[in-house]
Amino acid sequence: MKLGLIGSPVEESFIKAKDKGLSFLEFCININDDIDQFLENIPLISKWSKTYDIGIQSIGRWGTDKIDANGEIIEKELQKSFQLIDAASFLGCENFVCGCNFVKELSYYENCRIAIEFLSKLIEYGNEKGVKISTYNCRWNNFICDDMAWTVIHGYLSDLGIKYDPSHSRYASCDYLKEIRDWGNRFNHVHIKGSLIVNGKRFDDPPAGLDQTDWHSFMAILYAVQYKSGLSIEPHSHNWEGELGEKGLDFTIDYIKKLLV
Repeated sequence: MKLGLIGSPVEESFIKAKDKGLSFLEFCININDDIDQFLENIPLISKWSKTYDIGIQSIGRWGTDKIDANGEIIEKELQKSFQLIDAASFLGCENFVCGCNFVKELSYYENCRIAIEFLSKLIEYGNEKGVKISTYNCRWNNFICDDMAWTVIHGYLSDLGIKYDPSHSRYASCDYLKEIRDWGNRFNHVHIKGSLIVNGKRFDDPPAGLDQTDWHSFMAILYAVQYKSGLSIEPHSHNWEGELGEKGLDFTIDYIKKLLV
């Protein structure tokens, strides 16, 4: 397994990853991000990747609607996904990650059907470009995040992977160790993010290793299902920023590296 970091697509991120002994960066080009600016900077990003010997492990898109209220694929968003898959291919990045919104006017079956149609188009395009497609288990405008959806959608789409983050499972009161056991063979990418629940409610996302996640069991199951891809650290807490945030990141890097065998 390789250890990396979610970062911004700027040169400073590559310098930081290099200085901290990491292998890769991950970029999330989300609903409020400037996708055109990112695409324009792809040649520069490629240059930085080669200069600092830091790979790009995953490019993702969170939060956007893929399906409209009538149950039709939003063509503009489909084309943006294609553009990001093109960027991933150019950068030698093996993963594209996205979700799919749930349309309340439609039944669960209809939502699954149109999500399968949308994701099938991404898989077909990604196969042409050498890029794997995965859904994320974050609940942000996405319903493909639990055993039921995976059974229906991933059960049908054998080439569709999963980007997994245990914090989302914990906050949804799911059994993250069981999910890794049952679905870990479909994982293409993993986020390392701490989670802390106090009195039954989400309290903070502290650095991994200073939280409640059973990272030892987490890693043991990943090895058991023969996961060999990226572990991407996601600093996410507003309490851990600035100098404290850097110390927290260093703590997580040291902590997770000790679990790699």
